[in-house]
Amino acid sequence: MHYTPYYHQWQTPLYYGWQPYSYYVPNHYHTSEQFQQRNGKLKDYGPRPFVININEASKQNNTYRTALWTGTHLQVTLMSLKPGEDIGLEIHPNVDQFLRIEQGQGVVQMGKSKNNLTFKRKVYDDDAIFIPAGTWHDVTNTGTTPLKLYSIYAPPNHPFGTVHVTKANALAEEH
Repeated sequence: MHYTPYYHQWQTPLYYGWQPYSYYVPNHYHTSEQFQQRNGKLKDYGPRPFVININEASKQNNTYRTALWTGTHLQVTLMSLKPGEDIGLEIHPNVDQFLRIEQGQGVVQMGKSKNNLTFKRKVYDDDAIFIPAGTWHDVTNTGTTPLKLYSIYAPPNHPFGTVHVTKANALAEEH
């Protein structure tokens, strides 16, 4: 591999593709078994530099919500919704959100008020959902298998290390 130097003002060159951190963890594994053997536990790895196969991590996750990486300006959480389960109608006044479906199917609803969800779309494996700050939204699993997805919040929306095994745990912690 050839590394191209990048010079920032009068500093020594930085090399794209080179990881100067001893805790850099490349996780380009192709099966859930390899992922589980090499990566082990799904937990919050932020704010250190981190690489993971997000598709495998999403499919491996069996909790309602697990924070995978929390930084100063961004957070990634993994979610698994049981058949018929939904995220729950919510709004994040100052947080943009990105959702990516990695397995399963569902429906997303969004709108300017919780009584007027004018945007409704079916979503499937590989679909991306963009939710602007201040938008009411909900995602419901309409399939017969768990809906596996990940969410990116900017800025972070949950405390570092958040794990909600079930939706009931999440609701209880919020109140």
